[in-house]
Amino acid sequence: MAKTLITGAASGIGKALADRLGRAGHQLVLVDTTAIDHPGAIQGDVSSEQFWQDAAPALSGLTHAAINAGISVIGSIETLEFSDWRRVLAVNLDGAFLGLRAAIRAIKASEGPRAVVITGSAAGIRAEPQTAAYSASKAGALHLARIAAKELAADGIRVNAIAPGGVDTAIWDSVPLFAELVRSEGSRDLAIAAMGRISTPLGRYASADEIAAHIDFLLSDDAAFITGAVLTSDGGYSL
Repeated sequence: MAKTLITGAASGIGKALADRLGRAGHQLVLVDTTAIDHPGAIQGDVSSEQFWQDAAPALSGLTHAAINAGISVIGSIETLEFSDWRRVLAVNLDGAFLGLRAAIRAIKASEGPRAVVITGSAAGIRAEPQTAAYSASKAGALHLARIAAKELAADGIRVNAIAPGGVDTAIWDSVPLFAELVRSEGSRDLAIAAMGRISTPLGRYASADEIAAHIDFLLSDDAAFITGAVLTSDGGYSL
């Protein structure tokens, strides 16, 4: 049986992936700062080295991991507070490194098909104003996946990344510009639809379930010859 770690599992892509893999019979270790009603859930800060040291026993027997936890903040480089920069980099890049390191240490002790996926972003590929902290952290996460893939290939452990574009998740709800769009459009759903039409060649944003399906593919044996890749799932945004 596959045993899979998912960080950022309480909402959005992480929750959708947990639901999907749970239905497929994976034994799950779910990590988030928010409490999750699941026997394999651990509440904690992914950017804390102590947290991962304490969590090591729960990772015993791990075969797969989705390093997915992430936060965002909007602001120009000129106006961005250093504390906000550090907060985003701590979760999105420090947390990715620490979670990946803990996962690798556990996965190396397991046998059979083993794989890791890191959630990056199309923002780590295409530059946009007001996104310096988030985009820099995600660009780093994408390259972290490539380096890990090269380091672990000899062990038969695959590491890939996914780079979603716009996805309908709760991350938008903390963005002031999105709140303004909700007011002008009349509802959250209409605001998401408007952003998709404006920014994505396919004319819409992805659902969390769609991105979860792509992560599931990269973790599965169907992707057995894929490692060090970045699956860009953005509706054409980065073209």
